[in-house]
Amino acid sequence: MPETPVPPAVMDVARRDVADARMRLSAGVRNGDAAGAWQAALEALSARGRFGVRLGLERSIALLAELGSPERDVRGALVAGTNGKGSVVTLVSAALRAHGLRHATTPKPHLVSYRERVMLDGRPLAALPFARAVDRALGAADAIEGDVGPATEFELLVGAVFEALRAESVQTAIVEVGLGGRLDATHAWDGGVAVVTNIGLDHQQYLGETTTAIATEKAAIIMPGDIAVTGIGSDEASLAVIRSRAESVGASLVIAQPGATRLLGRAGLEVELDGYGSVAVALIGAHQAENAAVAAATIDALRLAGIVDVSPASLRAGFAAARWPGRLELIEHPFGRGDARDLLLDGAHNPAGAAALAAALKDPHLTLHGEGGATLILAAMADKDVAGVCAALATVPLLRAARVLCTSVGDARSLPADALRTIVRAAGLGAHAEVCPDPAAAMQRAAESSGPVIVAGSLYLVGAVREALLRAGVVPDDGSLDPQVDRGVSGSAQ
Repeated sequence: MPETPVPPAVMDVARRDVADARMRLSAGVRNGDAAGAWQAALEALSARGRFGVRLGLERSIALLAELGSPERDVRGALVAGTNGKGSVVTLVSAALRAHGLRHATTPKPHLVSYRERVMLDGRPLAALPFARAVDRALGAADAIEGDVGPATEFELLVGAVFEALRAESVQTAIVEVGLGGRLDATHAWDGGVAVVTNIGLDHQQYLGETTTAIATEKAAIIMPGDIAVTGIGSDEASLAVIRSRAESVGASLVIAQPGATRLLGRAGLEVELDGYGSVAVALIGAHQAENAAVAAATIDALRLAGIVDVSPASLRAGFAAARWPGRLELIEHPFGRGDARDLLLDGAHNPAGAAALAAALKDPHLTLHGEGGATLILAAMADKDVAGVCAALATVPLLRAARVLCTSVGDARSLPADALRTIVRAAGLGAHAEVCPDPAAAMQRAAESSGPVIVAGSLYLVGAVREALLRAGVVPDDGSLDPQVDRGVSGSAQ
């Protein structure tokens, strides 16, 4: 597995920044200063992000052990896959909430606040408890560094997650894998249920150039005695890898596939699910039928593993009420002119995600409100298959005729807006493409038209737009705003 090399001088500066932030973090925790402690925790995490990317479990296992192994008191599901992880976690969480079961989820990446990395019953963990968990994880990281080396930001986060769950007395979690599975820090935990949603090409520099290689990395989360769930159906080669792994460790395997599906446009869909009959799912897009099947099978697996027991009525209520911010999220937006029209937010950061967005926009049942042509606001990370994303979006007549506003989120990984415009034009995406310096400028330009607006290509972009909507009161407060702290933290946002 490749690693991100970190020059010694950069590491030295990062260490000093971590130490400085840690002093202020510890003081803020002692004094009960939530805002100050949280700001310092963010700075410490950001500095840790400069420690580079080093896949492997040794540091995570050691860090958790130093914390007293808080993960051993938590059971649940570890969810891997190229796409669909977030939707599956969202649906399972919605069903658990409908049944009144206290639980945590760990969605990745965050959109607005880093605190979204630990959700308790659907709300981000509060600032002071999260800061306290980060402080304790930093102390553990210092203690183990001499034996296993410096922990990365994500390894530190995994330690902080389970430390926070112990402090909050949460014993059930649905944990989303960060990257791959075999060497991902989350794999230091085995909750009893292992889920691989699907397999596609993404992060090839870390996981391999073929779907079979990627399947091997993701299948490794299946551990002895687990109940495994997968949504892989038609990809026989990848499914064979999952089967082989399950058989080799003596884990049972459930292959979840949806039955008959009826698209309901803005209302989501209805899908036949094994053991439940026809179930309404509030999430938009035909691809959500597959995610719903995996989520239902995961809930069944949690029951069979003796972890939680969700009634069929609660599953139905949860799926019908599920919301997944920034993923085919429809928002009615006045754009400051009183002419409310649809704003559709969707990360669509890789070709598979863009294809899912394209399929949703082609659905004749989904009508976007607004007069006139559509506007597409687009940004992308330079390390993604941007041409593949644009090609998938260019299959949609609505987007071929759209005005495309190419922008950049300012992150070091972000593709420059003018380079993005070149790719957009080459793909035949949009009738007109122009450059906007940042998301705020792009939203201002979009307000000049009266048609629907689609924001896609990067979850960084979606997060920036959604934060502005939260601050403007366009969408309800979901607990993710950090008014007194900066949101710019390194991490695995896509």
